[in-house]
Amino acid sequence: MTADRTEGERLTELAKRRGYYFGSSEAYGGTAGFYTYGPQGAALKSNVEDAWRERFTVQEGNLEIDAPTIMPEPVFEASGHLDTFDDMLVECPECAESHRADHLIEDNSDLEDAETLSLEEAAEEIAALDLVCPNCGAELAGQSVDNFNLMFETNIGPGSSDPGYLRPETAQGIFVEFPRIKEYARNRLPFGVTQVGRAYRNEISPRKSIVRTREFTQAELEQFIDPERDEPDLSAVEDVEVLLYPATEQQKDDGDYIETTIGAAVEDGSIGNAWLGYFLGIAQEWYERVGVDMDRFRFRQHLAGERAHYSSDCWDAESEVDGDWIEIAGFSYRSDYDLSKHAEYSEEDYTVFRQYDEPKTVERAVVDPDMSVLGPKFGGAAGDVKDALERLAERDPDAFDGDEVTVEVDGETHTVETDVTNFAVEEQTINGEHITPHVVEPSFGVDRTVYTLLAHAYEEDEVDDEERTYLSLSPEVAPRDVGVFPLVSNVPELVDLADEIVDDLRAAGLSVVYDDSGSIGRRYRRQDEVGTPFCITVDRDGLESDGETTVTVRERDSGRQVRVPVSALADELGAVRGGDRTFDDLAAEYDELTDD
Repeated sequence: MTADRTEGERLTELAKRRGYYFGSSEAYGGTAGFYTYGPQGAALKSNVEDAWRERFTVQEGNLEIDAPTIMPEPVFEASGHLDTFDDMLVECPECAESHRADHLIEDNSDLEDAETLSLEEAAEEIAALDLVCPNCGAELAGQSVDNFNLMFETNIGPGSSDPGYLRPETAQGIFVEFPRIKEYARNRLPFGVTQVGRAYRNEISPRKSIVRTREFTQAELEQFIDPERDEPDLSAVEDVEVLLYPATEQQKDDGDYIETTIGAAVEDGSIGNAWLGYFLGIAQEWYERVGVDMDRFRFRQHLAGERAHYSSDCWDAESEVDGDWIEIAGFSYRSDYDLSKHAEYSEEDYTVFRQYDEPKTVERAVVDPDMSVLGPKFGGAAGDVKDALERLAERDPDAFDGDEVTVEVDGETHTVETDVTNFAVEEQTINGEHITPHVVEPSFGVDRTVYTLLAHAYEEDEVDDEERTYLSLSPEVAPRDVGVFPLVSNVPELVDLADEIVDDLRAAGLSVVYDDSGSIGRRYRRQDEVGTPFCITVDRDGLESDGETTVTVRERDSGRQVRVPVSALADELGAVRGGDRTFDDLAAEYDELTDD
């Protein structure tokens, strides 16, 4: 056994050897923070994405888009990423290696939330802990800690091109396109929009293989709601049991987890927002379904200093690997921050019309500027000044109390005499109003989910006095559904039947690997190690059995075997992969054999 190695080391070695993932561009020395998924890893990752889509897009009745990964600079000015999307950097005075300051502090102390420290506090902690550069050992005390923006910058077009950035999250592609997407949703709240795709962050110190990289895949859902009217159907998840680590418990010296249900947590305020509770419940069930070990899983609430600039409340789904808790998803209440900001910067309509149950009579401030005055005075900007006056009247009627009123157009200030604006307050009958929807965001890290599934599935045991490594992956996400083996490769009847079975299973949508090399035990071990749930062995007993031709189906984790008719294989294995049947069901229906 390999108990002397850490969980991460065992996983990294297996991942590289068996084609799950490995460092990219190794022929050229490699580049930190970039990984290539091999055949097994690409299939597992794709299956995780498909499982996520099925639950968060299809079952929820949401829309899905696929937006560009590069967006122009104004998008990120509006979103706030250019000003606030930073990590803390400290640079070694000797070797000039850059390090993420909060990670250095956390790795060398009991502090778990160093990212909540100010830059000055982080520098003080580095000095107090006598931290040194992990690369060369030079002292870091006295070195300044600075903000480092994580955005990858590029140029759009040749010559004097426009600046752009690789998106740091897929969410902005959804928010920017909201004016058009809302039309597809018939302008009716609530509705959700999902996106699965690549995002990019220029991490200071990538680490833990695919856990913290510079290019990664996100699966995000933006749920647009009317905060005054829309509530989720909590009955669907109210009995789901969860392990919570609220901010209040984290701040206590003896703080502890809260074991509760979603319904109880929302009712007693442990989860302060019903929508967040709803998605935590769905996520809990989904993670368990795809194979995350629920004994190594929790939901942790962000402390105030951790929350992103757009978030009023946030919970992380975290998994434990190698003794560390890893964030694998975030659930954030973003309020109307994103849509309001994009409306402000783009001057497009990011609202949805809310119909009243009955018409209302209201007082409304209006202007009807005298264009015969504005035209000569402001020339081509007159129309923009008029629009600015109308927006100001709606937003701040008191601004028209004086003799003059001032508006800003394209960064230039314009002053207009109030009597020229024809400002008035009128009674109007209205049937509804335009509101800016609020946003609830479940954001899943696909790569980190893959890492968690592999780590939690990694098992070692002994079979026939031989050491065995296997991945106990859920059939729903395993890279290969089944291996097919002729017991021996020099009997044409066995080989022909094995080939037919491979063709039939692939036609039924199952992923199949054919292997006739080496002993049957060796073939089993190879498939066990890459996580293939079932292996089919074609032998003479099946050909010579009375009545229907049968084969042996072996289950990976237990080694149990059942003899199943060839005609039933596709349906039975498809049902097991889809979660409608279990291997126990097969064992109960067909003849169970001895373990391998």
